[in-house]
Amino acid sequence: MRTEDDLGLRDQFDSQVRRNATPDGSGSTVHVTPDLVRWAANDGLGWSEISWARLNAESAHDVIARQIDFFHELGQRFVWRVYDYDEPSDLGARLLDAGFTLLSISSVMITDTASLVGPEHLPNGAEMVEVTNEAGVDLLIRTHEAVFGHSHQDLRRSILARLKTAPLESAMFVVTAKGAPVSAARIEFRPNCDLATLWGGGTMPEWRGQGIYKALLYRRAQVALNRGYRRLVVLASEQSQSILQRLGFRAIAGVTTYSWDPPTSLK
Repeated sequence: MRTEDDLGLRDQFDSQVRRNATPDGSGSTVHVTPDLVRWAANDGLGWSEISWARLNAESAHDVIARQIDFFHELGQRFVWRVYDYDEPSDLGARLLDAGFTLLSISSVMITDTASLVGPEHLPNGAEMVEVTNEAGVDLLIRTHEAVFGHSHQDLRRSILARLKTAPLESAMFVVTAKGAPVSAARIEFRPNCDLATLWGGGTMPEWRGQGIYKALLYRRAQVALNRGYRRLVVLASEQSQSILQRLGFRAIAGVTTYSWDPPTSLK
């Protein structure tokens, strides 16, 4: 059962994250209607997603079909994140029926930034470095790909674009140990918001349970606090939720991510 405070935080998340249509420097173009916010990669830069939608049982079928037609024409993969308060209640099932596949299940978790600032204890021999150039981005992407097991080259192109056009809207860190990257994480700062969003945070299996994940959280929280962002929000995997809960994060919504891929002949 969500509390009134949870609902207020959820509304803030919707307005500042899901419905935020401010260009993010990645190269994506954004299309906004009263019922939809759609991001689309452009010339190989950026990301493609339905970030927010206000549908009902009557409108959902046609809106879903139009988004598929749009990205089919572009030959682009896109994702649609369905939150547990979105309507209609069977939106996820409708997406599956339309040819989407279930990509992941996570929770929206949020905390006050000031509550997360603390000492950064890293294992002996480990070092945290900030990513500020292309070589650092390559190290971060290499880490993400090793941890998560799939290509992050689209993300690499987007991050490099953002470093050029909006360098103050993100901060990125890599932890190395014995000369090799073992963990990486990012934080994004959208203008005129007080919510900052956390991304990444994956650690190589042999280095888990040694405080690296927590140290990366603390470092990003300190950066957010210095920039005046009052709260931190993350789409947390099941693996991360218990750690985040112990550190004071609270879950305000569930989210299921669905993916649509163009026919092989269009890729």
